[in-house]
Amino acid sequence: MLRVANCSGFYGDRLSAAREMVEGGPIDVLTGDWLAELTMLILAGNRLKGRPGYAPTFLKQLEEVLGTCLERGVRIVSNAGGLDPAGCAEAVRELAGRLGLPVRVAHVTGDDLTGHDLGGAPNADTGESLPAPALTANAYLGGRPIAAALSAGADVVVTGRVTDAALVTGPGIWRYGWGPDDLDALAGSVVAGHVIECGCQATGGNYAFFGEVPDLARCGFPLVELEADGSSVVTKHPGTGGLVSVGTVTAQLLYEIGSPRYLGPDVVARFDTIRLEQEGPDRVRVSGVRGEAPPGTLKVAVNYLAGYRNTMTLVLTGLDIEAKARLAEEAIWSRVPKESFDEVHVELTPLSPLTPHAPLAGTALLRVTVMDADRRRAGRAFSAAVVETGLASYPGFYGLTPPGDASPYGVYWPTLVPAETVRARVWLDGRELAAVPGTGGTPGAPGARDLSEVSGTPEVTTARVASGGEATGHGSDADTGTAPHGGCGDGETARVALGTIVGARSGDKGGNANLGVWVRTAERFGWLEGYLTVERLAELLPFTAGLKVERFELPNLLALNFVVHGLLGRGVAASPRLDAQAKALGEELRAGLADIPRRLL
Repeated sequence: MLRVANCSGFYGDRLSAAREMVEGGPIDVLTGDWLAELTMLILAGNRLKGRPGYAPTFLKQLEEVLGTCLERGVRIVSNAGGLDPAGCAEAVRELAGRLGLPVRVAHVTGDDLTGHDLGGAPNADTGESLPAPALTANAYLGGRPIAAALSAGADVVVTGRVTDAALVTGPGIWRYGWGPDDLDALAGSVVAGHVIECGCQATGGNYAFFGEVPDLARCGFPLVELEADGSSVVTKHPGTGGLVSVGTVTAQLLYEIGSPRYLGPDVVARFDTIRLEQEGPDRVRVSGVRGEAPPGTLKVAVNYLAGYRNTMTLVLTGLDIEAKARLAEEAIWSRVPKESFDEVHVELTPLSPLTPHAPLAGTALLRVTVMDADRRRAGRAFSAAVVETGLASYPGFYGLTPPGDASPYGVYWPTLVPAETVRARVWLDGRELAAVPGTGGTPGAPGARDLSEVSGTPEVTTARVASGGEATGHGSDADTGTAPHGGCGDGETARVALGTIVGARSGDKGGNANLGVWVRTAERFGWLEGYLTVERLAELLPFTAGLKVERFELPNLLALNFVVHGLLGRGVAASPRLDAQAKALGEELRAGLADIPRRLL
């Protein structure tokens, strides 16, 4: 058994987590994920300002635990190297020197393709050619470079852009010696890595049924006990807050995925074969995962600077909200023509109903965002024009944003390159190791563009994709056997919030949003898969109407996954939406009313 712990789910996560995981119980490997799609752009901005191109918070965590990890033989694996893994590795050596600790530090390079010929970098989702020079371009590497570093004796391994799951797959390859053909074991490790990569989201954080989670304010970070066959147990240290249940694990499995064929550089993990079982309190066994050969392409995450943006937010209150919003717009555009900007986005968001005697009754936010290549035009020329309307607009006028300058924004651009053109390199204490085998995929492997992890965009033309499997092991109230299909159920119904029985988790993948929903019994799933069609989703979430929406079924998880193409425009950094990462999309859906059979309530 290999115990792999997580201590970071994003750049900015809880600094004390590394110490908590090292001191809270036995572990073999301490990992942390710092690199969301947006993070590479943030680090690029830092580097332009003369700051490190890596995540310095990693060093703060490391200072608290490095000595203990060396003493106990705990290996440390992190992608905090960002755009400068060599610089991060050198900073680790300097830290160890100040602490008087002998440490062997490895770093992985080869992911940085900035300045390389990317063949026009066609967008993996839209097919468009890259319209501007790349500020960053990083290929998603797999776990084998990490395994090579650990096998060479590294105490700390720092990478740049690798898949999130590689932080678990790499140590698994190192410990168990999996070869490229050990597809099921590799797939199991990818699933384990996906579960813990986002930290507390596996242990009750951001969970739809948060009322079931004890002591969430002191939620413990997750760890997996990884076996030689790729199966694992998801758990957390005793005495910590939070919850590890089939439900919390299911929620995280559905986070930021596309098709059930979850592709990566090491293996295709079939999420429609995962079996979950509550083995004990805060212990969920993950087994049965099947793997397929990886595709012949690797995803490259490109970022480019696209221009400047500015947002002004006005508050509307009381009666005639829509009429007030129209008047506000008319007043703004009479001072600065709407057509003068490259892009304009207006979003009216109700905050509270018009309830007598309630605070802020009938309040809504009007967000007006402009984007333009000219910084001056999108800057104070726009924000000052909005302020000028302050005494000549709707009654109750006030704003939440002072007049300000425009800020630069970037666009995230996923593209694909042949795997054999990317060479991972591993360095230990400043010296390069021998060539790392198996860093890419298999040329010509099927599904090379169905890339949940590798490209974030499934290449499927049908709106509904069915996947076989059995419903199993979902919590204390679970049924077993094949989930019944079709229909919305017979008998008396009650009109209640969909979230009464349905959980959800949502997130971003480039310009697309993913929305995973699940239930806890096979009988409920039989109703859900018949009820929640693509058309019904558009009724419950009207802003998805007119967009390409794909639905994937995962009966083994009693779950459906929707991919809403284009909802986030050109990605998080460029999205003008209030919820730019679609984090609340699932909760919006759960708040919608549905006629649910009473027998299911």
